Amino acid sequence: MNQPSSHILGKAWLYCTVFLTGAAVMVIELLGTRLIAPFYGASLYVWTSLIAVTLIALALGYYVGGIWADRSRSGLSFIIAAAGLLTLIIPWLTEPVLLATDPFGLRLGSFISTLILFSPSLIMLGMVGPFAVKLSTSALANVGASTGSIYAVSTVGSVIGTLFLGFYLFPLVGSREIFIGLGIALLALAVIVAIIERNYLKSMMVMAPAALLVIVSAGLYPQIANSGKAESSDAFQTRFERESLYGWVRVIDKPKENIRLLTVDASTIGAASISHGENLLTYQKIVTRIPALVPNLNNALLIGQGAGHMAMALKDYGIVTDTLEIDPAVAEAASNHFGFTPTGRTIIGDARYEVRQLKGPYDLIILDVFTGGSEPTHLLTVEFLTQLRQLLADQGILALNFVSFLENGQNAALASVAKTLAQVFPHQQVFISDPGKDFNDFIFLATNHAINLDDAALPSTHRDWLKQRHLNIDPSRGVVLTDNLSQLERLQIRKSEHYRRMIVDSLGTRHFVR
Repeated sequence: MNQPSSHILGKAWLYCTVFLTGAAVMVIELLGTRLIAPFYGASLYVWTSLIAVTLIALALGYYVGGIWADRSRSGLSFIIAAAGLLTLIIPWLTEPVLLATDPFGLRLGSFISTLILFSPSLIMLGMVGPFAVKLSTSALANVGASTGSIYAVSTVGSVIGTLFLGFYLFPLVGSREIFIGLGIALLALAVIVAIIERNYLKSMMVMAPAALLVIVSAGLYPQIANSGKAESSDAFQTRFERESLYGWVRVIDKPKENIRLLTVDASTIGAASISHGENLLTYQKIVTRIPALVPNLNNALLIGQGAGHMAMALKDYGIVTDTLEIDPAVAEAASNHFGFTPTGRTIIGDARYEVRQLKGPYDLIILDVFTGGSEPTHLLTVEFLTQLRQLLADQGILALNFVSFLENGQNAALASVAKTLAQVFPHQQVFISDPGKDFNDFIFLATNHAINLDDAALPSTHRDWLKQRHLNIDPSRGVVLTDNLSQLERLQIRKSEHYRRMIVDSLGTRHFVR
């Protein structure tokens, strides 16, 4: 032990350690939303909570790790082993933590659950950097270079971990399995570091803390591996489930109610009867009235395919429909469990990118992406609506479904949709899906020409259905939604919390915990 510590410890293994732990930080941060999203959604609030918790945890880790490093020459293996154990148990703790925080609501509940689940392991990983700096520094003159190199390598590890997870690992392996694998990998790294510590300190005792945590982890592993499995229920049966890049996609049957649901996390995007397969979402029935409003429709674009019922309804009128769906798991579920057969092109991708590739013109464009869950705010801005208008034929029509509260016509979110549409289209009509209910689907029809609901050429059945549901929305209470500033998510907080509670209560909280 007479040799300078930097001579013994400033080797490749130390940089490998900070590289791997840096990668682990980003894996935990990015995957955290996939454990939280089925329960709280993947809204801005969930992402904000996770980023804030990550920064808080790392700050604490840096501070505590620096103090520990100044007081002891050993302990790095214990820190990594503790991070491994705390990462390993995250999937095990997810269900009880989410259920316990549910009463706090969407924003506070997501923050508290994120804090409990992820901060312990992130704090331990944050401690690695200061400890590595201490071990790699032999003199005050070397502090700057040592600190810079350690944190540079750690950051490179974070970059590689992010790319490896997003581009390769997550599309192939579930989030729970990745958490468990990461925990085991950190425990294995801790064993290697413990052996190195034993060699330079010439004491077997330095291995004991890390070894103890490895043994505890091995004992807990069977329970962790078996946690999070879906429970059977007489009330509903899960026919299909797939964890995609965009959420947990499920097809759920409720036999007693003769209902089959297509859900993504805690949002329903399709519903049909089990016995006959007919569409059960009232708002989608407006598509059977649109051909009467605008005759001679030949082709359509459906953005937000869901179960595909609107495209199938348009088929009965001889309308060929291209469908655009971001999630391939949703497209698979629609084909295999809802009998969806495309009549036009099937496009899988994000709407903002894919719309730019389309040529048009379309006689009808249906924008059906605003479910009760998180808002894809980038799909309801002046800029995107302008792109859609450019794809429309001169006599074409844009149909937009929006979920919100009516609030006696005073809802600022509804007013904002109307005001934003008015920036792009000279004419619009608004219809409510289920008259008499405050929480509802609202269908906006935007055109370049006026639509006359009293037109004698319109069949009376269609005319009566539309006029019973027709609304007048005052846009003065709203704001224009743009790419630069969209306040939609803020305006829809109450809607998101109400819808989430409604769906979770319907299927049970445990169904949305993985």
